Amino acid sequence: MDRKEEERLTRLPKVGWKGYAALIFAILFFAGIFASIQQAAWLRAFDFSTLIGKFGTMASDKATFVGMGGASARGGFLFALSLVPSVMLAVGCVEVLSHYGALAAAQKLMTPLLRPIMDVPGFVGLTLITDMQSTDAGAALTKELVDEKLIDKREQTIIAAWQYSGAGMINNYFAIVGALFSYALVPIVVPLLVIFILKFFGAVVCRVVLDTVYKGDFAHDR
Repeated sequence: MDRKEEERLTRLPKVGWKGYAALIFAILFFAGIFASIQQAAWLRAFDFSTLIGKFGTMASDKATFVGMGGASARGGFLFALSLVPSVMLAVGCVEVLSHYGALAAAQKLMTPLLRPIMDVPGFVGLTLITDMQSTDAGAALTKELVDEKLIDKREQTIIAAWQYSGAGMINNYFAIVGALFSYALVPIVVPLLVIFILKFFGAVVCRVVLDTVYKGDFAHDR
């Protein structure tokens, strides 16, 4: 670890036991694990899928509050209205868990993986974690690293590849896919985990290409 990276790491927020506890709870809450414990049905009160529930039917077992056979902007508006409960709950939970240090804990646990997998400095973990919530904030932090000359062009490209795939994945996933949670055949955390893994896959592919096909272009940066 060079001096610049060491100094940058010392500025990262410290994570206490509350942060790790919040992270563990977040995983259990969105993974549907609480709902799967048959011996303790009361734990379903802490399960996201259970809390968002589902709408009942009206007049027919195939009809919902939006009716049957509707079309046009009216039907689209009512469908969007049905997303509000799940979206509000998901976004609110993410904000609360972030306040208690869940994302900071995730950042600290992910940092040791960045250098061997993506070959980027450990301190960019803050940038990557931020990108998971906000595309704009992640891009702004990346620009700051470039302006301060803490990362070179090669590292910047690898980081951009990680961010480009599923940018803002947490907010976008729960805000856009929230309508399908009640129809999911797997725990809702599984697709989110797949997106997260593929972000690393894209970054690794980019790293390999830069170190082979375009190796000469970044020789002066290493």
